[in-house]
Amino acid sequence: MQIRLFTIPIGDSGAAQQEMNVFLRSNRVLEVEQQLVHGDHGACWCFCVRYLEHSFPAAQEGRTKVDYRQVLDEATFKKFAHLRDIRKQVAAQEGVSAYVVFTDEELAALARLEEITVTNMLGIRGIGEKKVERFARFFLSDTERDETSEVADR
Repeated sequence: MQIRLFTIPIGDSGAAQQEMNVFLRSNRVLEVEQQLVHGDHGACWCFCVRYLEHSFPAAQEGRTKVDYRQVLDEATFKKFAHLRDIRKQVAAQEGVSAYVVFTDEELAALARLEEITVTNMLGIRGIGEKKVERFARFFLSDTERDETSEVADR
């Protein structure tokens, strides 16, 4: 196990955050401790990251980036983009990374559905009961959302 410290000033332009995010994606993170520190030069976030070095290189090398604008037809891509916006809001609200909510592949599968229901969600590779319990309510079709809340009201 190794330790790396990051200091990100409150007024950071995004460069320090980007550096930390690249590091986090390329290593297996075991634990992150964070603290807001006020000093003579202003406030900053300090992160202590405990990690295992380079645990994911093989997975990243074989992965190719998919351009969903080319893969999906125009209407489906529009729905995909809308779902991506919802995912971004949910991730911010829940305090998690967007891919924790749903990956792009899972969002593309949702976008291909005629109607997003709990049953349909569970049929998508990578979406299990835990993700459905935690995030489905944000993505359900209006009719499914209404039915789900009626059952919850009873």
